[in-house]
Amino acid sequence: MNDRITFTSFGTLGVIDADGGKPRYIDVDVPDQKSWQFGPVFADGHRTILLSIDGGKAWEGSARSRLWMFDLRRMDDPADGLIEIATENRPADYMPACALLPGEERLVVNPLIDGEQRVMTMNLDGSDQHEVTHAGDGFTYGVDLSPDSTRFAFHSIPPEGYRIVTCGLDGGNRTMIAGEEGHLYFGPTWSPDGRWIAYVDCHARIDPGHDWADIWVSTPDGSEQMAVAWGRRQWLSAAWGTQEWHAGGSNVPRWSPRENALTYCRGSEGARPPWVFQPDRPDTDHFNRDLDTDQASGGTDVCLIDPDVGSTVPITQSGSRGMWDFRTEWSPDGSRIAFCRAMPGRPSELWVMDADGRNQRALTLGHEDRGADHPKWIPGD
Repeated sequence: MNDRITFTSFGTLGVIDADGGKPRYIDVDVPDQKSWQFGPVFADGHRTILLSIDGGKAWEGSARSRLWMFDLRRMDDPADGLIEIATENRPADYMPACALLPGEERLVVNPLIDGEQRVMTMNLDGSDQHEVTHAGDGFTYGVDLSPDSTRFAFHSIPPEGYRIVTCGLDGGNRTMIAGEEGHLYFGPTWSPDGRWIAYVDCHARIDPGHDWADIWVSTPDGSEQMAVAWGRRQWLSAAWGTQEWHAGGSNVPRWSPRENALTYCRGSEGARPPWVFQPDRPDTDHFNRDLDTDQASGGTDVCLIDPDVGSTVPITQSGSRGMWDFRTEWSPDGSRIAFCRAMPGRPSELWVMDADGRNQRALTLGHEDRGADHPKWIPGD
């Protein structure tokens, strides 16, 4: 069977073959659960973890969530394939899952406790909980597990601002690899060989909307660091959609699983996004942007960076055509890239292409053509 790509569409879960076809939607009917997201995928390619939310706002601390294991082979009868997990001794009302540890019997979770998001590990049923970060360590999320499964990388927000930290699975042997006042360091991701951690650096003091960023790579101990994309052209706070159906979220680089290549969503020279941040208005919806297609210009191209040789190669040519490419995800074998593409004031469409940018193909505009986001690859049978 073909590889599949999962995606979200305003709280609805979709699955589509990477080679095209009609998307299928997971019609999960659980009382009081309003929105659904995909989480970590098991190695068998059939089971995945889902997060459901009751409709509250996580950034305000009002959301209540639940975790589930779902078998994608049961899409015709979703209730039959859905099993609730992590129910024992829940540490918080809101608790997404970040990763599965080796053996796939333990979860890495990110509970929101007393206004701080923390990192914990636990068995699938929620028992045997161990704290990785603790009260006072800062609001901590964006967790990525090293390829050898011995260390975490994450960003945390203590009073000094966003910083990038690595630590052992027990939270010990902690190293801060990036942290400077006025900078927002975000989205750490390990290279497949474990030599590098890539992250973005947003100059938050001069960019309150966090629209743009540089890309850096660092050794895990922080001893060697270099900027691989500069000039503040990585589109960080991607925002898209219509007046009625709009969304946004952090857009970070991704490593190829088979070669030393890193995706880079590079803004064209002088690019201006269509959704404009409003710094003088209170942020009540974690979006705080207005659509202004008249002021929008340019767009973004997906590029590939080779940190070892310092090369940057564009593989899409969207910026010159007023299109915005973002949310790249590599296929498990590294041969293809799924990504999202939007035009100003239009829904985001899910696309797929070869790793060199050839054979670009649109797959879906999402549920009821409202927009598709957050693609993830699921290996075929």
